[in-house]
Amino acid sequence: MSRPSTAQSVWLVSQREIVSKLRSRVFVVSTGILFALALVAVVWGGIAAQSVRSTPVAVTSETASVVEGMQGIAATQAPSVPAALAMVKAGKVDAALVPAPASGGAFDYQVVAKDSVPQALVSQLSQSPTVRLLEGSPADSILRYLVAIGFGIVFLMAASTFGGTIAQSVVEEKQTRVVELLISAIPVRTLLAGKVLGNTILAMSQIIGFAAIAIVGLSFTGQAQLIGGLGGPVAWFAVFFLFGFVLLASLFAAGGAMVSRQEDVGSTTAPLTLLVVAPYMLVILFNNNAAVLTVMSYVPFSAPVAMPMRLYLGTAQWWEPFVSLVLLIATCVGAILVAARIYRNSILRMGGRVTLSEALAG
Repeated sequence: MSRPSTAQSVWLVSQREIVSKLRSRVFVVSTGILFALALVAVVWGGIAAQSVRSTPVAVTSETASVVEGMQGIAATQAPSVPAALAMVKAGKVDAALVPAPASGGAFDYQVVAKDSVPQALVSQLSQSPTVRLLEGSPADSILRYLVAIGFGIVFLMAASTFGGTIAQSVVEEKQTRVVELLISAIPVRTLLAGKVLGNTILAMSQIIGFAAIAIVGLSFTGQAQLIGGLGGPVAWFAVFFLFGFVLLASLFAAGGAMVSRQEDVGSTTAPLTLLVVAPYMLVILFNNNAAVLTVMSYVPFSAPVAMPMRLYLGTAQWWEPFVSLVLLIATCVGAILVAARIYRNSILRMGGRVTLSEALAG
C-alpha cells in the first residue's frame, strides 16, 4: 500500500483535529453558549435601537422634500443655511440637510452634523451623500465602542481558545508518545500543517456562524440597514482573521512543542497570549484615537481588529487594507517557517523545557 501524499496527510491530520473537537462536549456546549449569547446581544441591541427617539434634523426650503416620509426623522425647517448650521452647533438638532456647494456630484445637498454621523438619516437616503462633521468625530461614540468590542472579543476568544487547545494537544501527544507514531508515518511539517489547518477550519466556522447570527438578528429586529454599513468591515475582518489565526496557531503549536508537561504550557504560550489580548484592549481603549488605530492597522498582530475597525469608521483609504493584508501575509509566512523549525527541533525532546535558542538551533 502506497503512502499518502502530503496533501492527503495534511487533510487526515486536520480531520483528526476537527473530529476530536466535535466529539468534545465542552467544545460543543461552549460554542452553543457563545452563539446564544451573540444572538441575544444582537436582538437586544436591535430592539433597543428601535426604541431610540426620532432623530431631529434641520432642513431648508430646498431640502425639506428630501426627508418627507422618512421614518424616525423629525424635520425642522430653518429659514436659511446659516440658521440650520446654528441649530446643529447649539445641539437643537442632530444634523442639518442643506444645499451642497456646486461640485458636479450626484447630490445637490449635504448632511452636516456636530460630532457623529446621523446614521438614521444617512441610511434612508437612496445613496450616501457628503457628510460634513463640525467637530470631526467619524462615528457615534457608543456604536463605535460596541463595534470595537465586537471585533476585539471575537478575535480574542477564537484565537486564545483554539491557540491554547493546539498547544495542549501537542503536549498531550508528546506525553503519550503518540507523536512518535505519527511522525513515523508522516513528516513533522505535515503534522504541524494538519493541526493548524484543522483548527483554522473550526475557527473560521465560528466566525461564519457569528456573521450569520448578526445578519439574522439584525433582519429580525428591523435593523437590516445596518448590515450594509457592517458588511464590508465584517468581510475584511474574516479575511484578516484567517491569516492572523494561522500566524498565531503556528506559534502556539511551536510553544507547545517546547515543553513536555501540561503544567509548563503557560511558560511558553504566555507571550503569545499577550499578543492576542493586547489588540483587544488597545482597540477598545483607543477606538476614538485615529493615530493609534492607524498604527495598529499595520501591525500584523493587531491588524485583524484595527483595520476592520477603521474601515467601519470610514477613516481608511481603499488601498490601506490591501497593504496591511500583504504585511500580515508576509509575517504569517515568516512565522510559519520559524514555528516549523521550533516544532521540528523540539517535538521529540522530552524532559525539561526546551529553550528558544535550542529550538531554533536544533
